[in-house]
Amino acid sequence: MSTTQQAPGPAQQARRSAERRRLGDAVFAGTARGAGILILVVLAGVAIFLVVEAWPAVTASSEDLPGGKSLLAYTAPLLFGTVLAATIALIVAAPIAVGIALFISHYAPRRIAQSLGYIVDLLAAIPSVIFGLWGITVLAREIKPAYGWLADNASFIPFFAGPGSATGRTILTASLVLAVMILPIMTAICREIFLQTPRLHEEAALALGATRWEMIRMTVLPYGRSGIVSAGMLAMGRALGETMAVALVLSVGGGVTFNLISSENPSTIAANIALEFPESSGIDVNVLIATGLVLFFLTFVVNFAARAFLARRKDFSGAN
Repeated sequence: MSTTQQAPGPAQQARRSAERRRLGDAVFAGTARGAGILILVVLAGVAIFLVVEAWPAVTASSEDLPGGKSLLAYTAPLLFGTVLAATIALIVAAPIAVGIALFISHYAPRRIAQSLGYIVDLLAAIPSVIFGLWGITVLAREIKPAYGWLADNASFIPFFAGPGSATGRTILTASLVLAVMILPIMTAICREIFLQTPRLHEEAALALGATRWEMIRMTVLPYGRSGIVSAGMLAMGRALGETMAVALVLSVGGGVTFNLISSENPSTIAANIALEFPESSGIDVNVLIATGLVLFFLTFVVNFAARAFLARRKDFSGAN
């Protein structure tokens, strides 16, 4: 007795296809959810480690800490130097990055734009120690005469009060190195954001008689404003946590000062940890970890502020 197997009908095939899609969606959703939870677990683990290891330094007396100073007095100059160097780097890099991104996306011919895009992407892959070596051997030497000129002619400005550093290894030099380092990251992100500007918006502006720059000012820049902020915050995070380049370039003199061209320079948290950790032991290690906790919190605050800004502009379409 033989039996014949009927081919599944269209309704059955559609049901099986829907079941496969639901299975794929469930697997993808579970994987994404697991990845998100894993990130939170890792961040929580890092925060717990920092708090536990920093707690002995928080509860220790000033006499037991490096230099006989309180933890606040030890950390404040490092925090100041970290924020100062990252802020100067962002101020220098942001307009250059936006200009390069606009040139690649809206001005350069396609072949030149592709070549520049590849070069920018390759610059982002250069190790930080290379930038540090360039800063200490080339930039510091070449910029030293400019510091002398600023000290002689612009000393009425607190940032250039002088005397100019004899080596050129100042907080300003370190900030310029950081600006070069974060430039590829910010440029690449801004370029992709500008390329996503709705074509209809650009064509409408040009049809109304706008020049290319007026079109960019009315459509591209407003549409990409939140993306520029995101790129700036990512670049800021890179500058805040940079270690080797700053450690190589900066000649640390300690203290809190806004004089950017003298030999008295505040250090940064990351560079101080890298330089002091190999020779530290006992409570000194806990103090360095406590400064790392401060840097962790600072980075969190910067990213939280960026997310808050983006949340306020989530409904922005570029047309209003």
